[in-house]
Amino acid sequence: MRLTRDEMRGKAQTVLGLVDPAELGPTLMHEHLIWDITHPAKRDPASRGGPSPGQYWDLLNSHVADIRNTTQRDRAMASRATAEMVEAGGKTVVELTIGGLVPDPEGLAQVARETGAHIVMGCGHYVHDYQDPANHDRTVDSFAQEMIDQVQQGAWGTGVRAGIVGEIGCQWPWTDLEKRVLAGAVVAQQETGAALTIHPARHEDHPWMLVEFLRAHGADMSRTIIDHIDRTIFDDDRLFRLADAGVILEWDLFGQENTYYAHSDIDMPNDGMRLRTIRRVIERGHLDQVVISHDICHTIQFSEFGGHGYAHIQRKVLPHMRKRGYSEAEIDAIMVGNPRRLLTFI
Repeated sequence: MRLTRDEMRGKAQTVLGLVDPAELGPTLMHEHLIWDITHPAKRDPASRGGPSPGQYWDLLNSHVADIRNTTQRDRAMASRATAEMVEAGGKTVVELTIGGLVPDPEGLAQVARETGAHIVMGCGHYVHDYQDPANHDRTVDSFAQEMIDQVQQGAWGTGVRAGIVGEIGCQWPWTDLEKRVLAGAVVAQQETGAALTIHPARHEDHPWMLVEFLRAHGADMSRTIIDHIDRTIFDDDRLFRLADAGVILEWDLFGQENTYYAHSDIDMPNDGMRLRTIRRVIERGHLDQVVISHDICHTIQFSEFGGHGYAHIQRKVLPHMRKRGYSEAEIDAIMVGNPRRLLTFI
């Protein structure tokens, strides 16, 4: 059954249906629960299987190349990991496993039923190299209609509906295919009233290219999220320029404090550095443009394999924010108010 925009307006959409946005509570705005981020050319089901004890450090430092760490298809494991977040005080997870990353809408619905968490699913397509070759000749209108259908009717052959558009993937150099998908995503944002979330390329100037593209295509900047600020922007000039453009800034790699990030030209900040950067943004008057998360997409990040897990922000980051002078009103805005506004259809 297709929902109309009027039916959705003023509500948030989880994998179990429409809900009152007031029910969302503390929200992680960018996660993966069930995924396959292994490069399509290297996917081999026979090689899958979770890490073994004692492999934490090796996988932490070579995770992109190891299929044991880049594939997570176990619904029961996803439920256990999500339940930890709920137990720690979290309530909602925005799950952004989309085209190219092997989404499992019915699996997410199962996790939601088993844990009591609200799960908001994304839609659209990831970076060029992960897209189905059949996408290469598709038009903007084709991508737009697909995403509209995923929000209003159901995604990936199921009746489970998306509640946000994205994470729309971009790589460097930025490709024409990715631009067509993003242009379609802007149309879907306009037609459904959903927020839009974007995975920028790993290039410090790409987020501003996105801003220029989004403006030219009529996107609602106040409902457009630029993901992965913490691995992309490292100077205040670029950061403040983005903030002044009105987009939402997402620090979504909390818990990743490892120098040996897969992309060796990027020095990953630790959580304390993230919080200092967010403080500078807040001091410029941009509190309502900040959201945070973990972007867990490697099995070794699950707590049962020694990682920080989905409860890390609740258990570690929020107490640290209080120690560093964040007020309860600021924490509430970042964890509850801003996500609630973004996940409410307009």
